[in-house]
Amino acid sequence: MPRTQRQAARDGTITPEMERVAEREGCEPDRVREAVATGRAVIPANHAHTALDPMIIGEAFATKVNANIGNSETTSDIEAEREKLHTAVHYGADTVMDLGTGADLDTIREDHLDRSPVPLGTVPLYEAVKQAGDPAALTPELLLSVIEKQARQGVDYMTIHAGILAEHLPLTEGRKTGIVSRGGSIVAKWMEAHGEQNPLFSVYDDICELFATHDVTISLGDSLRPGCLADACDEAQYAELDTLGELTRRAWDHGVQVMIEGPGHVPMDRIAENVERQRRVCDGAPFYVLGPLVTDVAPGYDHITSAIGAAMAAQEGAAMLCYVTPKEHLGLPDREDVREGLAAYRIAAHAGDVANGRPGARDWDDALSEARYAFDWTEQFALALDPERAREYHDQTLPGDNYTDARFCSMCGVEFCSMRIDQDAREDGDLAALTADTDLDDSPASAVNRPPVGTHDGELGRTADDRSAPDTPAANE
Repeated sequence: MPRTQRQAARDGTITPEMERVAEREGCEPDRVREAVATGRAVIPANHAHTALDPMIIGEAFATKVNANIGNSETTSDIEAEREKLHTAVHYGADTVMDLGTGADLDTIREDHLDRSPVPLGTVPLYEAVKQAGDPAALTPELLLSVIEKQARQGVDYMTIHAGILAEHLPLTEGRKTGIVSRGGSIVAKWMEAHGEQNPLFSVYDDICELFATHDVTISLGDSLRPGCLADACDEAQYAELDTLGELTRRAWDHGVQVMIEGPGHVPMDRIAENVERQRRVCDGAPFYVLGPLVTDVAPGYDHITSAIGAAMAAQEGAAMLCYVTPKEHLGLPDREDVREGLAAYRIAAHAGDVANGRPGARDWDDALSEARYAFDWTEQFALALDPERAREYHDQTLPGDNYTDARFCSMCGVEFCSMRIDQDAREDGDLAALTADTDLDDSPASAVNRPPVGTHDGELGRTADDRSAPDTPAANE
C-alpha cells in the first residue's frame, strides 16, 4: 500500500513530491522531508490526483493562497465552475477548495480533478447533507461513505468539522453572530437534534484510516470561528482550538498530514495572539486562516478588510491564507470576484514573505522598482502581479504604442514626473547615477515569489514537466 507523505518522511524517504516541492521552493529536499516528518508542513497530494503539480504548506515555506469556488442551489453550472477553476489557477491560487452545494457535485469534482494542477480541497459534510436531505438526518455511516468516495476520486485535502463538541455549544450563547461556520452550524444542529456527541468526532479514527489509505490531508475546521469582532478570541473559539490540538496528534498517530483552519473576524491587535496560540496548542501544525477580517463595516470590500488581517497573519507565521472576495457576506463570487480576491491575497502573502525575510522574496519588488524607474513599461507589465490589469489601467489614459516608451504616465504628466526630474538631474551630473542590478534568474525565491504568479494559459498537461491552467469553457468549444 502506498504510504502518506508523512509516513515516508518519518521513515527518512524523500518522495518525488518532496523533490518537486524543493525545486519550487528553492531549498534542499531534506528540508522539505524534515518539515513534513515533524508535522510542521503538509504536501496535499492524493495518490489518485494524477494532474497534480505538488506544493507545500508550512510556516517555513512561502505563504500560500487558497481560492474557494463552487456552485450553489441557485447559481452556477459545470461550465461556470470550470471557468472559476481556470481563473483561480490563472491568477495564482496555490490550492482550490470546491465548496459546491448545488447540482452535479460528483461531475464537477471529477472534472476539476482531471484538470487542476493545484491541490483540490472539499468539505464532504456538504455533500452528505445533500444526500441526507436535512442535517438531522445525517448518520456516521453516510459521512464515512461520502468521505471515502471523495478520497477515491482524488481529493487532496478535506475540511473535517470534528472539533466542535456538545459541551462547546453553551459557550456560544453570549455571541453576537452565533455559529457562522456552515459546517459548524450543521453539526451543532445534529447534536441538538440527537442529544449525542459530534458524529465526526465519534468516527474520527475511521476517518483518519481512510485518509491514510489515500493520503488525504486533513484540514481541521474551525466550526466556532468568530463571525464578528465582538466574538473574536472568546471561550468557544479557544475551547474548540484545544480539541483541534488533540485531534492533530491523533491524526499524526495514523500517519495523516494535518493543517488547522483559523478565524474569521479578529481585530488587528489580537491577530498575533491567535497565530501564537494555534502554534502552541497544535504543536506547530500549519495554520490556514480565513482573512482574518479586521473590521465588520465594509460589505462589498471585504477582500480589503480581510487582506489587511491576512498580511499580518502571514507575518506572524500563518502558512496559508484563504482568500475572501468582494462578494463575501453578499453573494456567490463570479469570475471577476475570484480575480479580485486572489489579487488581494497574493499581495498579502507576498507582503508577509517580504516582512519575514524569505530568501529572494523582495527581489521581485526590486526588479519591478528598477523597471519603473527606467520607464520600461513593457517590463513593468511583465513583472506585475496582474500584468493584464496593469497594462489595462496604463492604456486607459495613455493608449497606443508611442506611450510604451514614454518617460511619464498620466498621473503627473511630462513636466511634473518626479522620476523623470530625478533622472535628468543625475544625467546632468548633479547626483550620482543609479544602477539596476536585480537578476531574477539568479534569485533564490520560491516559485510563488517570482513573476508571473498566474497568467497560465493552455490545456492542462499530464506530466509534472507540462503544467498549466485548465482550459476555459470557451477554449473547449
